Amino acid sequence: MPSAPLFRFGVIADPQYADLEPNLALNRYPANSLAKLRDAIEEFNRHDLAFVVTLGDIIDREWKSFDGILPVYEALRHPKHFLLGNHDFAIAPQHLKVVPPRVGMPSAYYDFSHAGYRFIALDGNEISVFAPPEDDPRRDEAKALMKALENSGAPNGHRWNAAIGSAQYDWLVEKLHEAKTAGEKVVVMNHYPIFPEDGHNALDSDRLLALLAQHDHIVAYLNGHNHAGNFGAVDGTYFINFKGMVDTEISSAYAIVSVYEDRLDIAGFGRETSRSLPLG
Repeated sequence: MPSAPLFRFGVIADPQYADLEPNLALNRYPANSLAKLRDAIEEFNRHDLAFVVTLGDIIDREWKSFDGILPVYEALRHPKHFLLGNHDFAIAPQHLKVVPPRVGMPSAYYDFSHAGYRFIALDGNEISVFAPPEDDPRRDEAKALMKALENSGAPNGHRWNAAIGSAQYDWLVEKLHEAKTAGEKVVVMNHYPIFPEDGHNALDSDRLLALLAQHDHIVAYLNGHNHAGNFGAVDGTYFINFKGMVDTEISSAYAIVSVYEDRLDIAGFGRETSRSLPLG
């Protein structure tokens, strides 16, 4: 068993910061996330990491919340990557189109390569009742998806879930093919889970699952959104739902993933689960 990993990276899910009173019903403490994030970054800075990814819901609500949390990330000595979640769009309508540049993202969805791996970061909010502008037809498309799921008895037809659009789906197909041609393994990242079945899953989870099942070079799918966390595996692909940092008054949740030739080792901090996942 090799003693050193190919590389390591840090993972944060759902810090969901806002200067708000706790939501005791959901056990969420949005104001406490600044201190939790500082502690996580202090831990990350003790390690040699390729990057740190935040899997969406950087804020809980209000545009000004970005002014509170983004400066905390400046202490991180590693490259950082963001994804966006539903709460990142709980803001005034005039700001909806400029969330990605506000957090320094190159675009709402993107990819990058590192040490034989392709990381694909999806914009899971594209088809939703919250991210598009108020008169955008994608809101109606989301409502139709929600209704169809509800009619079929699926648990995830909720307004806090979302889907990717057709252009992004085609882009994902292309990126999976590109990675295969380049001999890269793939990690897909999204705010929304797609497996196992759950009320928090993306509105298009079945379609995405079917696409990923066509490829044998996809190692893992990483997400947040379901703050309780979740885990599953299908045909050699691991589906890892990281727990929400915002939950509970004191305990945090974040992780460091070590990528080896033959396995992924997840070191969980706080409430996050540690796992060792063999690679075929």
